[in-house]
Amino acid sequence: MKFRTKLYTSIGSIVVLISICVIVLMNMLEQSMVNIDVVVTDKYERINMAATIKYETVNIARELREITVNQSNATLTTSINALEESNININRAMESLERIDSKGKSRELMTKYKVLHETYLATAQQVIAIKKTDPKAAIQPQLLNDLKLTGERMVQLAELLRGLQEQEMKNELYRSRDTYHWAISTIYFYLAVCLCLGIGFIIWIIRGMTKDLNHVTTVMKSVTNSSLDALPRIEIFSKGEIGAIAAAFNKMVSKLEAHSKREKQLKEEAGEHNWLKSKIAEILAMYPEAKDVQMLAELFITKLVPMVGACNGVFYIKTVEGNEQYLKKIAAYAFFNPNREFESFRMGEGLIGQCALEKQHIFLNQVPDNYIKIRSGIGGATPKNIIILPIQYEDEVLAVIEIASFESFSPSQIKLIEEVIPTTGITLKSMLNHMKAERLLQESQSLTEELQAQSEELQLQQEELRSTNEQLEDQYAASVHKKEELEKVREQLEEKAQQLEISSQYKSEFLANMSHELRTPLNSLLILAQILSENGEGNLTAKQEEYIRTIYASGNDLLHLINDILDLAKVESGKLDVIHSEVDLHGVEDYIMMQFSPIAYKKNIQFIVHVEPDLPSIFYTDEHRLQQILKNLLSNAFKFTESGSVTLLVQKVIKETARQPILVNNYEEEFMLAFSVIDTGIGIAREKQGTIFDAFKQADGTTSRKYGGTGLGLSICREIAYLLGGFMELTSEVGKGSNFTLYLPYDQVNEPKEVKSYMKEASAGLENKYYLPEVTNTMDEEDSSNEQLGKSSLKDKKVLIVDDDIRNVYALTIALEKYEMEIIVADNGREGIEVLHSNPDTDIILMDIMMPEMDGFEAIRTIRSNHKFISLPIIALTAKAMKHAREECLDAGATDYISKPLNLDQLFSLMHVWLYRKEG
Repeated sequence: MKFRTKLYTSIGSIVVLISICVIVLMNMLEQSMVNIDVVVTDKYERINMAATIKYETVNIARELREITVNQSNATLTTSINALEESNININRAMESLERIDSKGKSRELMTKYKVLHETYLATAQQVIAIKKTDPKAAIQPQLLNDLKLTGERMVQLAELLRGLQEQEMKNELYRSRDTYHWAISTIYFYLAVCLCLGIGFIIWIIRGMTKDLNHVTTVMKSVTNSSLDALPRIEIFSKGEIGAIAAAFNKMVSKLEAHSKREKQLKEEAGEHNWLKSKIAEILAMYPEAKDVQMLAELFITKLVPMVGACNGVFYIKTVEGNEQYLKKIAAYAFFNPNREFESFRMGEGLIGQCALEKQHIFLNQVPDNYIKIRSGIGGATPKNIIILPIQYEDEVLAVIEIASFESFSPSQIKLIEEVIPTTGITLKSMLNHMKAERLLQESQSLTEELQAQSEELQLQQEELRSTNEQLEDQYAASVHKKEELEKVREQLEEKAQQLEISSQYKSEFLANMSHELRTPLNSLLILAQILSENGEGNLTAKQEEYIRTIYASGNDLLHLINDILDLAKVESGKLDVIHSEVDLHGVEDYIMMQFSPIAYKKNIQFIVHVEPDLPSIFYTDEHRLQQILKNLLSNAFKFTESGSVTLLVQKVIKETARQPILVNNYEEEFMLAFSVIDTGIGIAREKQGTIFDAFKQADGTTSRKYGGTGLGLSICREIAYLLGGFMELTSEVGKGSNFTLYLPYDQVNEPKEVKSYMKEASAGLENKYYLPEVTNTMDEEDSSNEQLGKSSLKDKKVLIVDDDIRNVYALTIALEKYEMEIIVADNGREGIEVLHSNPDTDIILMDIMMPEMDGFEAIRTIRSNHKFISLPIIALTAKAMKHAREECLDAGATDYISKPLNLDQLFSLMHVWLYRKEG
């Protein structure tokens, strides 16, 4: 094509292109104006609807206030009509707005408004109904408050909806204005583009002939100024010589770029390798400086963390404690841990323990903000990357390191860490082995020194043995003579031992006879005093009842004195029985509170019983002896305390005890139960604390003493404590009080034992037989029910009393007659057998043991020899309260045993039980 033709063609094309663009763009501008008009009309209509909703909402609230305030029927009707009209307008506007506005935000606001509107209308209907019923009725404040809050919320939603429509209108106007401006700009742009295209087309035509050659020349000149990594290329537009030159040039440039990239890659690899080797060499160079594992860890973590661009690091060494393996922190770099957390981990615990367990690296990216803080003097921040690696030697984890960094770890940094870990493992293992060898060497040297000392000691002992043998040879001759003398002394000692045994037997028999002779009259005294104190006939004056209570209390005091003397005799002769069983600690607490609360109240003294909450409810000891000790200690505390408090503290303590008292310094620690009785009384002087536990010894034993007592209680308590496997201690200061502590072995029972309660069995049987009424919760009704139960079970029963003491017979007869029993009496065992044969319908026998002619043992055996009386209940009554008395009675054939002086309640309970079992 000729140049002129190309020029004319280009100019004509430009004119046609510009004309078409102008026509199209003018149409676009006109259509944009039409769209703006439509959008404005639509948005304005939406705004009007939203404004209507808000206006009618405010109008509804105003009309409803008129309804609640005005009391006129006419005004009420007008307000209700206006309110309904406003509701209709709201519903119309809401429906129209829902049709033309489908956006999510508007829909959400309209849905919320509808819910509030329905709630508001429902509440308003309640108010209207109240006003219609009574125009003067007052509306509940809560209801008005709900209407007010709901109305305000509706107005807020309507205002939000109107504001949303206005904002959409503004946005649309902005968009339309932008569209208009865009259209104008587009017109100018297209006109400019068309003009540029025309001019460019003309220039292209003019320069067509020289373009390729100029391009090749320009590219070749730019090669000298370009980087070898990105050399310019010649674009091939035509064939021929210029195209061939361009192709050859492009091929040459490609080869130059490939050679340059390869050369640069080799340089980078060489630099990275040199950096890696130099850093490894730096780390290896510091190993000889380490004297121990602690120093090695500190040097390693301090050197490695900044090398890899990190800011925080921790070194954990594996240690063994017992059967558990731990990873313990021994070194750190910039580690901030004020709460002393993360000091150690078990295997598998946390990421540190898991890394050691799996023996694998752990990488953490995108660490949470609250994970850990790296702090400096002016602030702190959270690292973004963490790497955890195990340090191993021959598949054995020796340690774990954790490194944190703000930046990601580069491959070269990770490679550096992986390269130094094995060498560190070898060094660490070598150091551990070296430390182990040093420790073994020290132990070996220590053992060698001990062996040398023992060898010298053995040599010294050998010398001593030689001299001892010489002395023994000299002494042997003398021992033969002494042996003969010792034989004579032994015979004399045997004779003395026989005399002591006979004396001890006489003493035991004397105590048994004294127990019988003292308890027998005391029995009738206590029984009659108890019967009189009940004042069943109501003919005693208050003063007489006080006399009787004094007699009964004095008899009990005498009984306690007899028991103390017998207990002391039993302790000294080693015949005091200790019966271990399960003991309910809370039961002991309740028993102590019941026994001593009245005394504390009477003396106006604060009484506290505190049992530590971590103690078990059950332990193993002799409950009766424990109560005996505690009662004695608390009685003394209340006796010697005029004001202040008395406290019983039960707790678990660790105490040194001598397992084998014969051996010196043979002590071991064990858990014990401590029962501490603490008072604020007069206290005990230090010089008297050593003898306070001796028999008949008191802190004040003069004739002018202020406090009574025999001085036997603490001595018996100490001996009983020894028998229970424990001991007692005393701390006291004059004028400030005393602290007596009983320590008992901490024996906890794991398996509960079945306890058979004959009283429960008898009570259950009697309930089934006599259809007892339901027991109430009051103590008076319970006592009345038990008394009726006893009378019903003992009524019309025949009882044989065999006792040579007419006083006891008289007292028992009076006590049993209250239960309407038929009573027959015999003076001794022989007469008792004769009376029994004369009265074979006898239901139960109360048999005294110590009687003339035939004692109770022989009488019981004779009765049991008759098959007719095999199952006849026989309760042995004895004042000989010595060891094995109960076993002797039961072996003779007695059904049960009770010691004098008799406790009537206990006696009646036993009679209920055995009569019930006989009938059953």
